[in-house]
Amino acid sequence: MVRCFSIRSTAALVAIAGIGGYALLAAQEPAAGRGGANAPRPTPAVLVMKAEFKPAVAGKTEQLPFVQANVADPNLELKQYGAAKDVLTNAGNPAQFIPFSAWTGMTAGPFALTLRDRTSLLDLTGGAKIRWATKTSGFHGVRPVIRLADGSMFVGDVSSENVAMMAVSEFPVGTVRWVKLDPMRVVTLGSPGAFNQIWVTPDLSKVDEVGFADLIPGSGHGTGGWVHVGSVEVYGKSVPRGRN
Repeated sequence: MVRCFSIRSTAALVAIAGIGGYALLAAQEPAAGRGGANAPRPTPAVLVMKAEFKPAVAGKTEQLPFVQANVADPNLELKQYGAAKDVLTNAGNPAQFIPFSAWTGMTAGPFALTLRDRTSLLDLTGGAKIRWATKTSGFHGVRPVIRLADGSMFVGDVSSENVAMMAVSEFPVGTVRWVKLDPMRVVTLGSPGAFNQIWVTPDLSKVDEVGFADLIPGSGHGTGGWVHVGSVEVYGKSVPRGRN
């Protein structure tokens, strides 16, 4: 289930969630002498990737092609698929709580935009989750995309859509159903040898890139159809490159 809340209320909700989560964990703590107290605890998901965006040149606010220099963290490498070269920057609007973001109104076709940690693969098993700030128009939606270490790509059935204002939402990666994605055309693919079957189970322990896709071409400026993405946070485990 996707949880959505406005950027204005993010800090308060995170604080409340943190307090509630601590109380829940305390209530579930096994009592000494009842067995299980010495069982190994699963490694909790932590923030392993935080992608925020900025102008490529300080002071430049006009809409320009979205490029590597727009990624605030230099350790994150930008990857673009399909019509991603048509994605433009948007200077944002602080009064409306819209951060500097990627805007897709001029995309001529479906696209995927992903980010790759230069030093680590990501393990998105267990309690991993993705949190992002999005705004959409028309029937457009922001969908999660992953690329594995073996080069295969997948798009998820979770979609952030019908979001009239920039809002933060999050979802557990473990609840997502995945479909194989053609990286050149950014279209979904069926499973070989399986009749009328598209759902697949990728190895989430070896994720090389994480990002988002919009599978509908943009309609231009105005309110026709596009998405804004203002940030992407990934919670899971980091696996140093070279271990696999």
